[in-house]
Amino acid sequence: MAKDTFFQKKATINADGKLIGLSTPKVMGIINITPDSFYAESRKINAEDILLQAEKMLTEGATFLDLGAYSSRPGATDISVQEETDRLLPAVETIVSTFPDAVISVDTFRAKVAEAGVKAGAQIINDISGGELDEDMFATVARLQVPYILMHMKGNPQTMQQLANYEDVFAEVYDYFVKKICQLKQLGVHDIILDPGFGFAKKQQHSYALMSRLQEFNTLQLPVLAGISRKKMIYNLLGTTANEALNGTTALNTIALMKGANILRVHDVKEAVEAVKIYSACTSS
Repeated sequence: MAKDTFFQKKATINADGKLIGLSTPKVMGIINITPDSFYAESRKINAEDILLQAEKMLTEGATFLDLGAYSSRPGATDISVQEETDRLLPAVETIVSTFPDAVISVDTFRAKVAEAGVKAGAQIINDISGGELDEDMFATVARLQVPYILMHMKGNPQTMQQLANYEDVFAEVYDYFVKKICQLKQLGVHDIILDPGFGFAKKQQHSYALMSRLQEFNTLQLPVLAGISRKKMIYNLLGTTANEALNGTTALNTIALMKGANILRVHDVKEAVEAVKIYSACTSS
């Protein structure tokens, strides 16, 4: 469980000189600069809407803002590097100029987009492909010396659901992390955050199997991110929709916290921050 101190997890990350402690879990708010992300309320296209969402999330207690300009929902339309960059950079620049203390993560699997985002003011790279979709990604992260969110996925957003086959999903994801962590550390990457990739090339039973053993990733001694907000694993199980999945998300976020998650990546910051406060109150003594 989270209170087990046998495995000492890395407790801080360095985001452009700002040390962020993760021993108390943090919340990452999702802002999608896309027209087709699976949860409509997360889609923010124009500068005014982006700023309003950023302000709301920061006011509600988000430590990080995760900006994505490429929809990674199953079967999403593929777009060019140029189109992704053209969507992403104005959003990063707008938030940086208005909220200079905001810690921004760019959600991309493309090294060129990631580098452009960091040069525009972002401090973290969030890669759904773990470097599998761009062979330059790991070297780019090492050169930029930014924290890197390493996620597990098979294939790409267009093919991943056809590849959701496992003999032991936890063992496969764990082994994947071991291999990737070794590669990143050899390149000199210091800050790695692990994301099991709930719903990415995973059927519902695979995602719940990973959640049931989430605490075992603590043996890798790195921070763990749980990204389950309003996902199909919740609303399919409950027979509802993404719009109706907030209560289920909060329940599952709480379970993730109890199993050692350090970051909750969410659409609804206020509710996640409240879950962290309640969890922390229960575990502080």
